[in-house]
Amino acid sequence: MFDGLTERLGQTVRNLRGVGRLSEENIKNTLREVRMALLEADVALPVVKDFIEHVREKAVGETVIKSLNPGQAFIKIVNDELTRLMGEVSEGLDLATTPPAVVLMAGLQGSGKTTTTAKLARWLKETHKKSVLVVSADIYRPAAIEQLKTVAAEVEADFFPSQTDQDPVEIVQNALQHARIQHHDVLIVDTAGRLHIDETMMSEIKRIHAALSPVETLFVVDSMTGQDAANTAKAFNDALPLTGIVLTKTDGDARGGAALSIRQITGKPIKFLGVGEKASALEVFAPDRVASRILGMGDMVGLVEQAQKNIDMEQAGKLAAKLKKGKGFDLEDFREQFQQLSKMGGIASLVDKLPGMPGLPKGALNQTNDKELGHMVAIINSMTPHERQRPAVIKGSRKRRIAAGSGVQVQDVNRLLKQFTQMQKMMKKMGKGGGMGKMLRQFKGGLPPGMFGG
Repeated sequence: MFDGLTERLGQTVRNLRGVGRLSEENIKNTLREVRMALLEADVALPVVKDFIEHVREKAVGETVIKSLNPGQAFIKIVNDELTRLMGEVSEGLDLATTPPAVVLMAGLQGSGKTTTTAKLARWLKETHKKSVLVVSADIYRPAAIEQLKTVAAEVEADFFPSQTDQDPVEIVQNALQHARIQHHDVLIVDTAGRLHIDETMMSEIKRIHAALSPVETLFVVDSMTGQDAANTAKAFNDALPLTGIVLTKTDGDARGGAALSIRQITGKPIKFLGVGEKASALEVFAPDRVASRILGMGDMVGLVEQAQKNIDMEQAGKLAAKLKKGKGFDLEDFREQFQQLSKMGGIASLVDKLPGMPGLPKGALNQTNDKELGHMVAIINSMTPHERQRPAVIKGSRKRRIAAGSGVQVQDVNRLLKQFTQMQKMMKKMGKGGGMGKMLRQFKGGLPPGMFGG
């Protein structure tokens, strides 16, 4: 999400190497670079001006601690200011009310309200053990109600039916009554969106808000719209008492400006990030961890949390025991590593959480996408059980058959076998040293060696 900004800031810090003290003179060009990086990331101009002024005040004359170089000192200042800009601390949902707690979802059409409704229901169920009812008050888009019904079933949330000939206020009042009778903890209301802000739309959602008195009114906005996201959020906030923002599609080619602008422009916290299409692809927004990711320092806390939620530790334990007994790491184990990686949300959701990732060659990063993961699993699936357990038998004719069966080229099969050999060697060392279990406990089956190129 912040690729360009991360790259520019990284270069800026490298330019400060060898400087003994931060001064007005040597920081002038650095601040200009930071300013340009923020503007290119589509951060709103007033926000950029405020940010630069705060950094300048703290950086000029800053005595560099002995253990830090000026670049590190400057990065610390920028990190602190990014965190301040985005809200200092993570703000969760306020569900402290007599059940059912009502969460109202607002936003423009295409922002991802319906899928976010399902993701939020799943998050509430898994993280807070809440029973959740969802309802659609969108009577204008023919497939909206059916879409919510489908995604609600996927996350095992209860769904309250509605019809396009009903009044939206009547729909939500009926859903609220049903939630009370059935003792649901939370009711999430998906509302209609429009292609732009209009008076009719605002009037309707105000009526719905008045009928429900929700504890949370979340504005769902597409981060790909950049600075417009912050401006649209402000327009909604002027009409509705918003309690927070959900930024969607942050795994796409977004420049990150919305995340940095929205808090200051609206005064409302970002509460969640949508980081992919899967139902599990919703993250609580933590300003300090996002700031760390922007600066290329990763988010190991987020990575471990992601692993703990999705990795099958029983399976990882079996692999550790197998290696400890001296049994070899085979292609079936290799496939399991890819599947575990996919469960963690795929490569896209992991890359910016790993420290130093922006420093990798772009070519290497381009090779490590979720489509490539799927190809690798398909290649292994095209092998016979004997081939998976005895990879050494895979020669010319077998490679051609496997390539044809998985829809790839022979060179793709060769690349996978090379990566497998690299990981097999590492696993052999881990098995001998008794360190495999320790590694799995620490990294929860993280990225296989050889994934980045080779």
